Amino acid sequence: MKNEIRVVQFGIGVIGRGVTKALVKKKDMKIVGAIDVANVGKDLGEVAGLGRKLGVKITNNLNQAVKLGKPQVVIHTTSSSLKKVYPELEKLIKAKVNVVSSCEELSYPHQKAPALAARLDRLVKKCGVTVLGTGVNPGFLMDAWPLFMSGVCTDVKEVKVSRVQDASSRRIPFQEKIGAGKTKKEFQKLVNEGKIRHVGLPESVAMIAAGLGWKVDKVTETIGPILYRKTVKSGYITVKPGRVAGVKQVGRGWSKGKALITLNFEASIGAGESYDSVSLKGTPNMDVIVKGGTHGDIATVAMLTNAVPRILEIPPGLKAMKDLIISSVPNKA
Repeated sequence: MKNEIRVVQFGIGVIGRGVTKALVKKKDMKIVGAIDVANVGKDLGEVAGLGRKLGVKITNNLNQAVKLGKPQVVIHTTSSSLKKVYPELEKLIKAKVNVVSSCEELSYPHQKAPALAARLDRLVKKCGVTVLGTGVNPGFLMDAWPLFMSGVCTDVKEVKVSRVQDASSRRIPFQEKIGAGKTKKEFQKLVNEGKIRHVGLPESVAMIAAGLGWKVDKVTETIGPILYRKTVKSGYITVKPGRVAGVKQVGRGWSKGKALITLNFEASIGAGESYDSVSLKGTPNMDVIVKGGTHGDIATVAMLTNAVPRILEIPPGLKAMKDLIISSVPNKA
C-alpha cells in the first residue's frame, strides 16, 4: 500500500519475535528489515515462528539494514540498560530513523541519567526524529496508566500502584529470576549482583512525578525476599518454609518526608491471585483493579507495535509515555 509504514525489527528475542508476529497482522505496516546478533542470514518469518518466510533476512549490520530497508521506524528490543543501547540508538538517530524501544531505562532516563538523557534529546531534535521508550512496565502499568486515570481528577495528592504476580505458572527462567527456592543469603547475593531486580521502578516514579507536575525530594527503591510459612510449589520448584518464594520491590517518590508515590512490585510462587491495581487519592478518589493481572509479553508487544504510527504524529524529541496522554494538572498552592 502507498501509505504503509516501513518498519525494521531490531532484536529477535522473545519480545522481538512477538513483535514480528504482531506486525505482519497490522494494517498499513510493512517489515523491511531485521537486525540481531543471532540467526544471521536466516529468514525472519521462520525464526519468529510464523511457519513461513517473509523475504526478510536477519543481519547483524545495522547500517546495512537501514540503508536497504529505508525504515521510518525501528522497533528496538535488545537490552534494559540505556548505557548499553546508547551506541545503537545513536546510529539509528543519525540515520534519521524514529525509534520505539523496550529499553526500560529509556522509559524516563531524566531521573537517573540526566546528562545522557539531555545528550540524547539534543541529538534526536537535531536529526528531526522521535525516540520513545515504552512497554508494559515501565511504559504502562505503573506510570502511563495511573497518569491517564488522573486525567479525570481535578486534583491528585497521592498515587499507589501494585503489580502482584503468581509465578507458579510462569516459565522456569522467570521463577529463577525472582530467586524462588534460594536461601535468604543466596537471594541477597543475587540482589547485590544485580541479577534479581525488576528494571524500571525509579523511572516510573519519576515519570509520574513529572507528569503530575510534582517536585519530589528523592526517589528510593527497596528489594527484599518474599517468604511463606508453608511449602509452595510450581511445576519446576518446591519452596520449603523459610526459603525464598519470590521478590518484593518497592519504589517511592518522597516530598517533605511523605511518600507521594508508591509502586509495589511482587512476584512469587504461591502468591495466589495475580492482579494489577491503581489507587489515586484526590478529587475524586480512584481505585481500579485488573483481576488476573496483565500478560507481560503480550502487553509489551502491543505497546511497541501500537506506538509506531503515534510517534510519527508528534514533534521530534526524546519522548516518554507521559507526553502522549492527558493527566491531572496541579492546582494553585
